[in-house]
Amino acid sequence: MPQKRKDLKIEGPNLWYLVGLITSDGNLSKDGRHVDITSKEKGFLEFLIERFDIPNKVCIKNRGTDKEACRIQISNKNFYEFLKSIGLMPNKSLVISKIKVPGKYFIDFLRGIIDGDGSIRRWIHPANLHEQWSLRIYSGSEKFIIWLKYTVENYLNCNGRIHAEFKSTWQNPVYTLKYGKMAAKVILRKCYYKNAFGMHRKIDLAYKCLEATSGWHNSKTLIAVQ
Repeated sequence: MPQKRKDLKIEGPNLWYLVGLITSDGNLSKDGRHVDITSKEKGFLEFLIERFDIPNKVCIKNRGTDKEACRIQISNKNFYEFLKSIGLMPNKSLVISKIKVPGKYFIDFLRGIIDGDGSIRRWIHPANLHEQWSLRIYSGSEKFIIWLKYTVENYLNCNGRIHAEFKSTWQNPVYTLKYGKMAAKVILRKCYYKNAFGMHRKIDLAYKCLEATSGWHNSKTLIAVQ
């Protein structure tokens, strides 16, 4: 399995972070060459292309609508074929299953997933007034979210719960993989290590979660290592 794309000058942790981001917020076109990455945060995409030396500009898609967002488009057949070889494909949202990620880069892949389709949330419990945190990852594919759940268990010894949400206005359900505060802290510490590339907003939230001290107790979401 190739771990370096010389033509894009992206390798190792950066490559697999980008794979995670594309898995969550990206799209492979049907032409066999173009890969889109979409985000509401223009500054993040500008930071991404500067850091990874991607020769593209940030463009606006769905301008003037409630779906307006920013995107970058990578045109590279070799990179496109590499993404297909590890489990990505056009129109992947509902059918993606597992991604062939090397174990030593799984935390970078997962960080890309969290930056794309993840949510790090803080609130105060109304009864005990303890600080609460959770980590949630969303997907339209049940197969993918199940694979991700068990892969996180395998590598990080954290157990999450999957919830399916249905709405009459949606054509398909959305699946949520949720981790409580103890498991979230373990995952975020592993994924957002020092100098790891990521979205600044998510990095700030991750470190605030790691610095939190009140209300932390043993949790069933942590799997004891035998």
